[in-house]
Amino acid sequence: MQTRRLGRTGVDVSILGYGAMELRGQPHGPAIEDDDAGRLLNEVLDGGINLIDTSIDYGRSEGLIGRYLSHRRGEYFLASKCGCLLGPPPPDARPPFPHDWSAANVRAGVEQSLRRLDTDHLDLVQVHMSPSRAQMESDRTIETLLGLRDEGKARFVGMSGILPNLPDHIAMDVFDVFQIPYSVVQREHEDLITAAAESGAGTLIRGGVARGGASKNWAQGPLGLPPGEGQRRWDDAGMDDLLGGMPRQEFVLRFTLSHPDLSSTIVGTSNPEHLRANLAIAAKGPLPADLYEEVKKKLG
Repeated sequence: MQTRRLGRTGVDVSILGYGAMELRGQPHGPAIEDDDAGRLLNEVLDGGINLIDTSIDYGRSEGLIGRYLSHRRGEYFLASKCGCLLGPPPPDARPPFPHDWSAANVRAGVEQSLRRLDTDHLDLVQVHMSPSRAQMESDRTIETLLGLRDEGKARFVGMSGILPNLPDHIAMDVFDVFQIPYSVVQREHEDLITAAAESGAGTLIRGGVARGGASKNWAQGPLGLPPGEGQRRWDDAGMDDLLGGMPRQEFVLRFTLSHPDLSSTIVGTSNPEHLRANLAIAAKGPLPADLYEEVKKKLG
């Protein structure tokens, strides 16, 4: 597994990270037994992935990581999020859930995550859902995170950011890492990934396989895009003409890995076969340089 430097953190992370959202369980995720989740998590580490991303919003995900991986804590970079509500969402609620970036909720959330994850520190705490700078200043969000860092409960602070607030987040020059959506059919933040890297921050990419839409006949597409928009962009750019026999899923993931300013892309699954397929694709690394340039020309 290739690794890249995570910006000014100085940490080397695998170019493929594991997103633990798919372990949240029903009703918002696939059904998975605890022991099956434990075997999958250990296979993640055994496969060479050293970055795990989770969240309070991901239900039992944090608890499963703590139960099955805390004995291997020194083997992985552990990222979670703050601003999430601490209790379970209402049964009929659908993501994205409400958030609260107040000092009290941020601190309580990080301390709850530490207990669930069975660890004394998080490597990265990311502000979830891209609140505005004014919102964070009003809520003392950053002040609280820096206090938790100084107490040793978090090593680095980050932002899970999107437009319109992401440029302002980068300009704040306080975040060590940014988590940003990006794929071949969702390139709105492409230049901002570079801007974040040029500021010295690490970049974690989410949505790098476009929720598997290309390999599922676009039954679903990237989060944040209207239904059908991912397929429209794919078809309009004539992506199938460039595959040269390469499976769509491989093409999509390797395109994401080709962004020169990516540190890692986070891909989640509850299926061991899907995990192994992603590992095999990541082992091939980015697309050939000439193909990558041709794809970008087609995309415009």
